[in-house]
Amino acid sequence: MSYLTSVKAGTASTGVHTGFGVPGLAHPLVAPTEWSELTRPGAPLHWVVLDVADGPGTRPDPRCLEAAGRLRNTGVRVLGRLDTAYGLRVFGELVPDARRFTDWYQVDGFLLDRCPADRAAFPEVRRTITALRTLHDAHIVLGHGTHPYPGYAEHADQLVTFSGPWSDYRWSQAAEWTAGHPPERFCHFVHGVPRPHLDEALRMARWQGAATIYFTDRTHRTGRRTRTAPWESLPGYWDDIVSRTGTGVSE
Repeated sequence: MSYLTSVKAGTASTGVHTGFGVPGLAHPLVAPTEWSELTRPGAPLHWVVLDVADGPGTRPDPRCLEAAGRLRNTGVRVLGRLDTAYGLRVFGELVPDARRFTDWYQVDGFLLDRCPADRAAFPEVRRTITALRTLHDAHIVLGHGTHPYPGYAEHADQLVTFSGPWSDYRWSQAAEWTAGHPPERFCHFVHGVPRPHLDEALRMARWQGAATIYFTDRTHRTGRRTRTAPWESLPGYWDDIVSRTGTGVSE
């Protein structure tokens, strides 16, 4: 795989309007303050992922409906999380979950989380995307977490081409083929970003041509029974990153 040089990526990123894609806060019952914070004016939110119970759950959840409704009323897209389990969950399982998200929470689209990235899985993912688009004019984000086979970019609205820790992100590079698409097509999710490195992380996203980001100082915490994702609460420097993203970081 060939890669962009920082000069080429920096040139391609001129004029990028960076905003946030929130990969999935904890349930509103657990994180009411975080959900409320997202409705405050000023944060450049591209979308927020709703994950009721590892998907839409088995019945409508009034707290999730209320939280999603408040966001949508402020003009923010709400995406339902569909876990593809790297291709183990396919069309027949994902589409019913998508219908529940649409019927119960009026979502604006879907994040296909843990989406496979290889060429072999591409036809099945394309079939799923086609079916999801028939539900309504859905915004489709493919959560690969790495650079996938380039064909995926022709069928989704956005691709998550990085998801992982700051220790990996700071040495990452963009795949050469991404230069043929605008930055609005790509998302980067990075956890464990120290506050002193925020400017560096924001510059990297611009250089690599990713307009939708989510950076947090939270990290994975693994215990005997539970594993808390770093996305479940807002970063400790939320106000700071909102301010920096809104005004831009000098190149």
